[in-house]
Amino acid sequence: MKIMYMGTPSFAARVLEIIKEEFSDSEIIAVTKVDAPKGRSYKLCPCETRVKATELEIETVTPENLKEENFLQTLTDFAPDVIIVAAYGKILPEYVLSYPKYGCINVHGSLLPEYRGAAPVNRAIMDGKTKTGVTIMYMEKGLDTGDMLSKAELDITEDMTATALFAALAELGGRLVCQTLRDIVDGKAKGEKQDDSLSTYAAKLTADDQIIDWKASAFEITRKIHGLSEEPAAITHMPDGKILKIYKAEASDESFEGECGQVVVAKKRIQVSCGDGSVRLMELQLEGGKKMTASDFLNGRKITLGDILA
Repeated sequence: MKIMYMGTPSFAARVLEIIKEEFSDSEIIAVTKVDAPKGRSYKLCPCETRVKATELEIETVTPENLKEENFLQTLTDFAPDVIIVAAYGKILPEYVLSYPKYGCINVHGSLLPEYRGAAPVNRAIMDGKTKTGVTIMYMEKGLDTGDMLSKAELDITEDMTATALFAALAELGGRLVCQTLRDIVDGKAKGEKQDDSLSTYAAKLTADDQIIDWKASAFEITRKIHGLSEEPAAITHMPDGKILKIYKAEASDESFEGECGQVVVAKKRIQVSCGDGSVRLMELQLEGGKKMTASDFLNGRKITLGDILA
């Protein structure tokens, strides 16, 4: 079988690794986004899926876009039997969707029709969900509206970050898409139409999503922090205006006198008052510095009792 795989971030990289493992006799080509600038130096770097494909000795192509003049030749030269997509980040045009014999199938990080869209994993945590999963679906012109082929559920634990959830879903989704592909080839797969009336939308994350509103409840704030960890990260501002990224936190029922966003404990731990209860900050990073634990942050005297975060 000839498999064309399209993906970009670490989630997609792990799915590719599983496909390579389970379809070792198949011919695979990876389609990824072009190298992008990263870090303070803005050096061009390949995405995680391209790095993984290189490690696995899988040929990669990085079209600037999927217009026919840029991609049709690659598609017809390789002539895939199936196209598997996982967090590629670009909409597939109709000529691509209609090309493979077994169709284009997507590994989507939610239990569709819930959380269609760009950020289902992050949004599930931020919304306080206790369960999510992956859906393997046929792709069509609509946004995550194709027929569902298979699903698998996963619990979201109280302290789970988006990074951890992405890793767990990649493992689950990688195995599921391999089994689903076998079912498609064997004629056993049956598509199930989505109920559009039950659909919800997981919008792309914006800079506004990153800002912590300390007037919210401890539960809401903690879920925002975990839902954005480690990328792009929830942020607040120190009294001097410097950005403080927070990667891990813990909600507390303890309430303190003082305004929302005020540091109410700064000895051995950092605790911040909020709209309902308080939030214990556990992993954080000051603008221009390194990520560190709360105790190390305190040892550096970067925060003091009574500071207001905003």
